[in-house]
Amino acid sequence: MTSLNNDVVEGLRTALRGPLLRPGDPDYDGARQIWNAMIDRHPALIHRCAGTADVCTAVAFARDHGVPLAVRGGGHNIAGNAVCDDGFVIDLSAMRRVHVDPDARLAWVDGGALLGDVDHETQAYGLAVPLGINSTTGVAGLTLGGGFGWLSRMLGLAVDNLVGADIVTADARRRHIGPRAEPDLFWAIRGGGGNFGVVTRFEFALHAVGPAVTAGLIVFSAAEGRDVLRRYRDYVDTLPYDVSIWAVLRKAPPLPFLPADVHGHDIVALAVFSPRPPDEALPAIAPVRAFGTVLGEHVGAVPYAAWQQTFDPLLAPGARNYWKSHNFATLSDDAIDVVLRYAGSVPSPQCEIFLGLIGGRANEPAVDATAYPHRNVTYAMNVHGRWSDAADDARCVAWAREFFAAVAPYAAGSVYVNFLTQDEETRIHEAYGPNWDRLVQVKQRYDPDNLFRFNHNIPPAG
Repeated sequence: MTSLNNDVVEGLRTALRGPLLRPGDPDYDGARQIWNAMIDRHPALIHRCAGTADVCTAVAFARDHGVPLAVRGGGHNIAGNAVCDDGFVIDLSAMRRVHVDPDARLAWVDGGALLGDVDHETQAYGLAVPLGINSTTGVAGLTLGGGFGWLSRMLGLAVDNLVGADIVTADARRRHIGPRAEPDLFWAIRGGGGNFGVVTRFEFALHAVGPAVTAGLIVFSAAEGRDVLRRYRDYVDTLPYDVSIWAVLRKAPPLPFLPADVHGHDIVALAVFSPRPPDEALPAIAPVRAFGTVLGEHVGAVPYAAWQQTFDPLLAPGARNYWKSHNFATLSDDAIDVVLRYAGSVPSPQCEIFLGLIGGRANEPAVDATAYPHRNVTYAMNVHGRWSDAADDARCVAWAREFFAAVAPYAAGSVYVNFLTQDEETRIHEAYGPNWDRLVQVKQRYDPDNLFRFNHNIPPAG
């Protein structure tokens, strides 16, 4: 980018509707910051797109001038793929429109929208699409990697509910794709990440959910963690698809329903969720209380949009974050012991280990039905290494890596692509699994020069 003269850059500026930012501009530093504070990159240009035409112009510029290109949706990716040093960032954060057709049960979602934007619009009609668990997560990155959350056991993954998309490919063309319109490309974006272009709009099928759901936390002491997690694992096999229970191991935050003497101590929190009303959901949740001695509980009817925001304060932007993740088909006693050992030695009170329960409808499609291949996964285990002071980087990263290595013998040998950090290039094949070869062929067809490479990259066949 440094070789481009001012006239070239100013020519680009006049061709765009949204602002083009350069180092030294008043909004530049804010625009280059993303969710993970460990990422400190300095792009040469950041373009906040005002619409699809801006995206086409920006893609053509990057292609014609051979400049590194990153694409920002919500900016929540742990690896920091939303920004690049001395390159060009296509920033979709101003494109957050969500349009809902309640009669057709469809939603059209711009590429910069956050989960909270979608929940706000769809819940006005008592509708929802399976997305993630934090309202500040970007829809684009989550969906392109697969997308799982509270509704996935009942309704499948985000990619299973994607029925169409608008995408700008490396030739700077806007294409509308779907099951019958360029089906190979549509298949590839459903789990293949940002390798194939800039998705400017997603079209989702909607389902009747809310406004009220049943959800909350049941909290146990980590001292009883072995019995709690073993009983949890066994109970998961009996759960109906419309109930989801996630396990979180961490230091207890100062939640108002927990006694003060529990705050700051090691806990196992079971987050329970069902889209059913309490009189239908609570009987399935009731046995959970017998897993151990309950330290505190807060479960009942809650607005779905509010439940989607419950964990936002624990994952607010500005902290330093490092993740390590494994998929699990089953959870062995040995794996549980490793989880408890490392959860008991967290290097920061903000760190946690979670077991995200998937299964159910998410496991029914064939492995090759979408690019997302992990249809045998029951749990996605993620280490949320999180702290505030850069001086703690080495200690916190080492803890996450040590846990990852210790629990690896019991894992499924695969990983959710959205949980990969920037230093895990050797695991990319694990993320795409048996669909790798087909993804490479699609990449060769639509991006033979690998313009979209600032991601967990699938190189073209050539």
